[in-house]
Amino acid sequence: MAQEPCGPDERTSTPHALATPPIGELYEEHLAAIYRFIFSKVGNREEAEDLTSQVFIKAVRHLDQSRHIESIQSWLFQVARTTVADHWRRFYRIRVHSLEDLLDAGWEGPREERAGPRTPHPELRVQQLLALLPGRYREVLTLRFLENCSIAETAEHMGLSEPNVKVLQFRALKKAAMLDRGG
Repeated sequence: MAQEPCGPDERTSTPHALATPPIGELYEEHLAAIYRFIFSKVGNREEAEDLTSQVFIKAVRHLDQSRHIESIQSWLFQVARTTVADHWRRFYRIRVHSLEDLLDAGWEGPREERAGPRTPHPELRVQQLLALLPGRYREVLTLRFLENCSIAETAEHMGLSEPNVKVLQFRALKKAAMLDRGG
């Protein structure tokens, strides 16, 4: 006597908890968290919105339908981290010009030095510039260039991550250069 099947084969049915929901549900469920994460990294509403939309466009294109629901959120955050990193790489990329391009654009070359040095004591000028900077800028430049600390040592001393120290150092140098030019 043959036994009648009493239901679908358990090995071929997919439990509901493992099925990937449609992208619309993923979008609605994770939009706020992804946006907050990106906004915390870029600090600008418009950029955060653009980058969040890029994350979900990538999700539509590359979502592995066999992925467990539990891993989807971590995967979306990894996509968001990569998208933010790409954004900062594009933002800080400096265009390199050839000398001919610069001359064609109207650059006149290096200027003649003034009759005398700008300040009689360079160390004094450094101290004056540091005094004009906000505290965090002054601290990062002092640690990095006067005390010769590495990025890692500076990060540990300031209680920041290494990427944050790099950004802070960039901004501090930019501000110091602006102040040195009289801005």
